[in-house]
Amino acid sequence: MNYNNAYFEKAFGTAAQLEVSDLPEFCFSGRSNVGKSSLINKLTNRKALARVSGKPGKTVTINFYRADNIRIVDLPGYGYAKVPFAERTRWSDLMESYFKTDRNIKHVFSLVDMRHPVTDFDMSMLDFLYQMGIKYSVVLTKCDKLNKSEYASRLELVKEELGKYGENVEIIPFSSHTGQGVETLREIIDRSL
Repeated sequence: MNYNNAYFEKAFGTAAQLEVSDLPEFCFSGRSNVGKSSLINKLTNRKALARVSGKPGKTVTINFYRADNIRIVDLPGYGYAKVPFAERTRWSDLMESYFKTDRNIKHVFSLVDMRHPVTDFDMSMLDFLYQMGIKYSVVLTKCDKLNKSEYASRLELVKEELGKYGENVEIIPFSSHTGQGVETLREIIDRSL
């Protein structure tokens, strides 16, 4: 798989705009500001393929990127309190339509900020994936921001916090700065194909 030739393909903001799924799709989900865009940029060796914002809640569309014979899908961030109710409703409809239509979703990478406890929003997403029977991994972002003892402690605590949603699931510490975890993500994508 050549990730270097990845390019932005399209973005959809409403369920009605979603096109038929004709390639294997690998999705990245997580709270606003968890680092989805930075991860996609690191995965594809591109500095600005996915737009990185310092403000939470900026990704309001489902963004599709093409790399060889797959699609990388950047899902809108969830859990940002300052988003108006109408926007949350649109987001909910869009996400439900995305997951419940006949798409070729091979794997979902659910991103969680390693520095903080797993949130109710994260657990809701994992429960949804679990109930839908969609394969997923948990990616612990920003792992480089912890010292050795914090890293070890959080890794153990995350396993407890995830409960049944962490059983038999790969948990991948990831850093967009050092590249830790990138090869593991690529291996999962290769295995899924």
